[in-house]
Amino acid sequence: MTTMAETMDYDEVVARFDPVLGLEVHVELSTATKMFCGCATTFGAEPNTQVCPTCLGLPGSLPVVNGAAVESAIRIGLALNCDISPWCRFARKNYFYPDMPKNFQTSQYDEPIAFEGWMDVELADGDTVRVGIERAHMEEDTGKSLHVGGADGRIHGASHSLLDYNRAGVPLIEIVTKPIEGVGDRAPEVARAYVTALRDLLRALQVSDVRMDQGSLRCDANVSLRPVGTTEFGTRTETKNVNSLRSVERAVRYEMTRQAAVLAGGGEIVQETRHFDEGSQTTSAGRRKETAEDYRYFPEPDLVPIAPSADWVARLRETLPEKPAELRKRIQQEWQLSDAELRDLLNAGAVEVIAATVQAGATPDEARSWWVSYLAQQANTRGVELAELPIGPAQVAKVIALVNAGELTNKLAREVIDGVLAGEGEPAEVVAARGLAVVSDDSALTAAVDEALAAQPDVADKIRAGKVQAAGAIVGAVMKATKGQADAKRVRELILERCS
Repeated sequence: MTTMAETMDYDEVVARFDPVLGLEVHVELSTATKMFCGCATTFGAEPNTQVCPTCLGLPGSLPVVNGAAVESAIRIGLALNCDISPWCRFARKNYFYPDMPKNFQTSQYDEPIAFEGWMDVELADGDTVRVGIERAHMEEDTGKSLHVGGADGRIHGASHSLLDYNRAGVPLIEIVTKPIEGVGDRAPEVARAYVTALRDLLRALQVSDVRMDQGSLRCDANVSLRPVGTTEFGTRTETKNVNSLRSVERAVRYEMTRQAAVLAGGGEIVQETRHFDEGSQTTSAGRRKETAEDYRYFPEPDLVPIAPSADWVARLRETLPEKPAELRKRIQQEWQLSDAELRDLLNAGAVEVIAATVQAGATPDEARSWWVSYLAQQANTRGVELAELPIGPAQVAKVIALVNAGELTNKLAREVIDGVLAGEGEPAEVVAARGLAVVSDDSALTAAVDEALAAQPDVADKIRAGKVQAAGAIVGAVMKATKGQADAKRVRELILERCS
């Protein structure tokens, strides 16, 4: 049968079909070393410099479980209201990818470390949807293929491919939801809200930097449709590795309209993986989706089972931080925000980053000012969420501290933030490299003031005659001469002293 249309109008889709979602989120843990060896996990290192016989799967090498990764997995499970398994083990998931050097992935199959949980997700209008968590299991990440010679970095049209195994073996937690049903036309919104809430929770746990732009948090979105009024699940597709919050929403929405058009035209949905294209906002076919049997799971013979004791789990439960939803309620009271103000911050994705900036030493007003103005502009320009900017709350707090100490002006502070966003290092490193520190040495400022007064004798005469407001012109000249690095307050004081 043939497809009659590429997509269907969204309103018609939700009138005729009931969507069912399943979201699989892969989270790279921020451990210092990999899941089964001592190799570093630093992002952005030179290709194939963070590898060893174990993560390359060379004969004779043996894995050892990363204890910190297990603790992170248990804390994630507890934060998601899961049961923690008193006994679990790893399995081999067998399949061939060129970026899997062992030709199998060490994962968990029927014995995950955490299972049967839930998470309440708040939508933009205040409604709450409870999302069931099927499981959260431990595994290792794959390497990375770099396709060279094509127009868009995809394998299609590439002349050759390069393999970087630095990421192979990095600890991963895969969090799998139960089928999300009954959300109707809000399915795309629910998908985005869930991934947003999960990202915020993981950041609060400090188990991952959850940088979607760097791949440390990736979402696979499973979507199926069934006719309204029926209960049997339709055939699902899995859109792989969606790497931004807005793309999660758009990928689900597009896939609903595409599948509806196929079904309405008498066609059948193929169970397959699909890829989301950021430019066209569409999905394209990948590979036919395997079943569990295709992976030939069997217990990993080189690793002993993991048996978390009740005491260990209880100790880890005590380390759980305040949940983001509880944090929002508390800071609304502490910052004396109206419901509308809090909603604006929530819609901007700014609450958690502001709270973390305050925790790092800034005041609420200072943190809000930077995140909802200049940093929000930068996020909008880059087309990312605030929390996805390559600058963290601690770095913003350091910039604010430099301003408060008189070492930076607000203008210079924006340049420092630009440098951090460009990957030039920590704020202090950017200040040093770009030479952005405020000029506060009186001898240098006095020379600049004298030069400006000499260049504008008429203005100098007005100041001497008591028209102190005219000093603004001289201040401006000095600021221009010092490229904005002069301490404006001190410059004004020196002008009045020299004209007295």
